[in-house]
Amino acid sequence: MLTHIRPALAMMTVMTVVTGLLYPLGMTGLAQVLFPAQANGSLVAKDGRIAGSALIGQNFTAAKYFRGRPSATAPEPYNAGASSGANLGPTSEALIARVGDAAEKLKSENQTAAVPLDLVTTSASGLDPHIAPAAALFQAPRVAKERGLAETRVRELIAAHTEGRLFDILGEPRVNVLKLNLALDALQ
Repeated sequence: MLTHIRPALAMMTVMTVVTGLLYPLGMTGLAQVLFPAQANGSLVAKDGRIAGSALIGQNFTAAKYFRGRPSATAPEPYNAGASSGANLGPTSEALIARVGDAAEKLKSENQTAAVPLDLVTTSASGLDPHIAPAAALFQAPRVAKERGLAETRVRELIAAHTEGRLFDILGEPRVNVLKLNLALDALQ
């Protein structure tokens, strides 16, 4: 019996070291060499300080800033440790009420445009840092007024910070809210 257990234990030890230690350390080292910014969280710096991550949304509440999609994380918005969707389906009365309330609030902000869907619905992770260009353009009048800028200048900034589709076929055009807000701060 010991002749059967010894090779099994040796193989388990070897595989644990290889797959539990050597492989993860090798991949981490390779990522640090080939993609250092991404491996360290795609951090965005402003004046030598970390302003946030390009991959995780932030809760901008001041009227002078563009706002991202609503966050589904609780109890605090954009909590990366609580990443998840809301799990509310299209027939959920709670979801319908939340989206309706958010849409009404946004309509008072810009009465001339339809409220973009991604300003009232959460993303699957609840942490999405991007909004559609239409959502940014919807907010442009408010941001321009709060900052004392011409709306055309704010629209130019949105256009400059709109990221296209990956390889011109994957995904949708999007605007990173953090980078757009940092560009606005840099203007003033």
